[in-house]
Amino acid sequence: MLRWGSYCAPVKVCIPHESGLALLGPLPAGVSVSVDTTPVDVDFWVPPFLAPPDVVDRAEGMPHLKVVQLMSAGADRWAGRLRDGVQLCDARGVHDSSTSEWVLTAILSYLRDFPYFVRTGRDWAYRQTDELAGKRVLIVGAGSIGAAVEARLAPFEVSVTSVARRARDGVHGVEELPSLLPSADVVVVLVPLTPATTGLVSAAFLAAMPDGALLVNAARGPVVDTDAVLAETASGRIGYATDVTEPEPLPASHPLWDLPNVLITPHVAGSVRGLLHRAYGLAGAQVRRFAAGEPLVNVVVDGY
Repeated sequence: MLRWGSYCAPVKVCIPHESGLALLGPLPAGVSVSVDTTPVDVDFWVPPFLAPPDVVDRAEGMPHLKVVQLMSAGADRWAGRLRDGVQLCDARGVHDSSTSEWVLTAILSYLRDFPYFVRTGRDWAYRQTDELAGKRVLIVGAGSIGAAVEARLAPFEVSVTSVARRARDGVHGVEELPSLLPSADVVVVLVPLTPATTGLVSAAFLAAMPDGALLVNAARGPVVDTDAVLAETASGRIGYATDVTEPEPLPASHPLWDLPNVLITPHVAGSVRGLLHRAYGLAGAQVRRFAAGEPLVNVVVDGY
């Protein structure tokens, strides 16, 4: 039940998957859940994962909407676009394991030349490869996914430096990037997309990276200047592994596809079998908090 002082009212929840009904867990009396991708009269809405850009417009047709609980860690399509009184919550924590696994897979695949061996496998094209051991890794975006990446890198004999918006114990501030990039063998970008991070990986950012370094983008496409990264990778000076592009999808004719030092996957880092279990576990906990009149977690403020 939704409580405002002594007033109680039913709580209407809408989710996009039939399987989510069981995954939400036990809900209080007075909470009803419907399955619909185009809801109208709801208080608490869970939009589909990787929904089209115009999905946010549907919120305008929900006069009683109080909460939007995303299944994605990024809230860039939603932040600042909901009317006053509607809380936006992201899925912080839901994608930690899957995205950090993708990052580690991308780094190892690139350094150990898996794309090359896939292309030339039948020729038995033996050659030595690079290795992860001994590398200096810079993580730009020290949130929960960044922490998960660092934890998974721990057994690989690397040194890790982390960067966040603001410096804190053990984490550098973003203003220190110019002095940190020249000593990084691998740069992993995990920042949310906001006006401040759009184009963060600029020509100057890339120029500060040392020859032979690898850039890994598991953030959003517009965080990286596509023309700048094309120039640096086409010259062969650095490598690039990315799960996101700008534009997205990346046109089949784009020259990035043809470069041997570029590894691209089609925005799949979070698309794993355990996604719905974790996402609905979070959504169910949020519904219970909302019905009890308790503060929600993962509330998006200033795009984060």
